[in-house]
Amino acid sequence: MYESLSVNCQTFHLFIFAFDKLSYEYLSNENLPNVTIISLEEFETEALLSVKKERSPGEYCWTCTPFTILHALEHYNLENCTYLDADLYFFSNPVVLIDEMQSNSVLITEHRYTEIYNQETTSGKYCVQFMTFKSTKAGMKALRWWAEACLEWCFDRFEDGRFGDQKYLDDWTERFEEVHVLYHLGGGVAPWNVQQYAFTLTDQQVTGTELTTQQAFDLVFFHFHGFKILPDQKVDLGGYRLSEKTKKMVYQPYVKHLMQIEQSIQTKTSATGSLSITRPAPNDWRSLARKLRQKITGCYNIHLINWFYR
Repeated sequence: MYESLSVNCQTFHLFIFAFDKLSYEYLSNENLPNVTIISLEEFETEALLSVKKERSPGEYCWTCTPFTILHALEHYNLENCTYLDADLYFFSNPVVLIDEMQSNSVLITEHRYTEIYNQETTSGKYCVQFMTFKSTKAGMKALRWWAEACLEWCFDRFEDGRFGDQKYLDDWTERFEEVHVLYHLGGGVAPWNVQQYAFTLTDQQVTGTELTTQQAFDLVFFHFHGFKILPDQKVDLGGYRLSEKTKKMVYQPYVKHLMQIEQSIQTKTSATGSLSITRPAPNDWRSLARKLRQKITGCYNIHLINWFYR
């Protein structure tokens, strides 16, 4: 994500929250331009630590989401801050998305589910993937409310109209002032909605067209939800229907870039053994069940890495 942002955006500063010591040490040693690495020791509050033990690692990360934004805004005296999921990959400059806010204080993005994948009822209308908050009265009011809500309840299940950190966003356009819902189709393309678009590649820019309206747009970022690197030189693109063009124009550059980064990490750390890259076991029951489900639904997207170099 960082390298794709660096290529497409000339001016930015990225605050990376490292949730384990190994990640913190490795990233700190990289001395990445325009990056600040933040450790758990710097970030975690007594309130967060009080709920940490009762939540899974994933649930705790979700709980921390609004607090990472608060930390960046308050400790670094920022005028605005955009939260980015780590599995985003940029294809063009995201400043066009933030500019769309104009005078509003909060930017949220819809899932835009394809009908067959619609989980809005349980997972929420909006996706916690790319969210901007300004340090205005309206922006901080929404952010602090969200942080308190996640502190009270943030679990990987649907319960009483809540799900993780995400379903809290459903009523924000009514609950809070100055909330803008992104309308640029190039922000928030993901496996659960990519079936609605056709893609072309022109002068290194991936352009999408919405099939129902024929509206054209530049692809700004893709959310690689469900993507996994497997043993035996394979990758799993997830359990959604993906066209061959989508795999070639969207997934291929991502896979190639990940392989380059993995090779670079292995080269840098092989001498010291300070970092080893592990992949999920090939035949655990979860992976077998996932493969079976993908085959039944016609969404079998497991490929050899060499497939992306054809």
